[in-house]
Amino acid sequence: MSLSTETRGQGRELVMLHGWGMNSAVWSDFADRLAVDYRVTLIDLPGHGNSPFDGELGLVTWARACLEVAPEQAVWLGWSLGSMVALQAALMERALINGILIVAGMPRFVQAETWPDAMPPQTLDLFSQALVDDHKKTLERFLALQMLGSDQAVETLKKVKSCLQERPDPIPDALEEGLALLKTCDLREQLPTLNCPTRWLYGDRDTLAPSAASAVLQQWLPEATTHIVRGAAHTPFLSHPEESHQWVKRSLESIHG
Repeated sequence: MSLSTETRGQGRELVMLHGWGMNSAVWSDFADRLAVDYRVTLIDLPGHGNSPFDGELGLVTWARACLEVAPEQAVWLGWSLGSMVALQAALMERALINGILIVAGMPRFVQAETWPDAMPPQTLDLFSQALVDDHKKTLERFLALQMLGSDQAVETLKKVKSCLQERPDPIPDALEEGLALLKTCDLREQLPTLNCPTRWLYGDRDTLAPSAASAVLQQWLPEATTHIVRGAAHTPFLSHPEESHQWVKRSLESIHG
């Protein structure tokens, strides 16, 4: 299996991974901003956008598929599910990835006894059940949930829907596996073994990846830095593109030195 990629711009390497149920078109204008200074590689996750899905299971398999098409010595920017794939890739191939930028991402997306600032397991269970009945309607509900509480929520939702229509709908089996990854994967204990810098961006109104989790992250990644976008939910790069762009630029500059 070879995942679909798209490259824009010239300069140091930047890889961008989208979230569950999305595709690389969601980056659209944001990627163009970054391509002014960097060579940006957009990857469609397995079964999303133009990428095939041959029944690939497990976070390691998804991360390996991305590593096979990504340039070496790049910084990886992952949003939501894409952040977990990026973290897993860095854990697997430490010498190939120079840094990780996390946008609305978590090392574990569901609550646990020692991890309260995350989604209740029932939230993803409901989406799993709904996928069986109508995956398109389920995706629309998930899109709306990501914008909930954000500034310019209605305008942002319209823009995202328009962008996503540029590529094929995700494959239902890939959606099911993506939800399984969000429900079951937990990378917290592995985080201290990362040998590349990480930078974390959150929206203060995000209910899927609550910004309060950033304080707990310090016990595994004491040198990680966090920036919180006020008035943003799960898509700060869409609702607050200028602030998010400046954060990415600062983060890349600090990683490259």
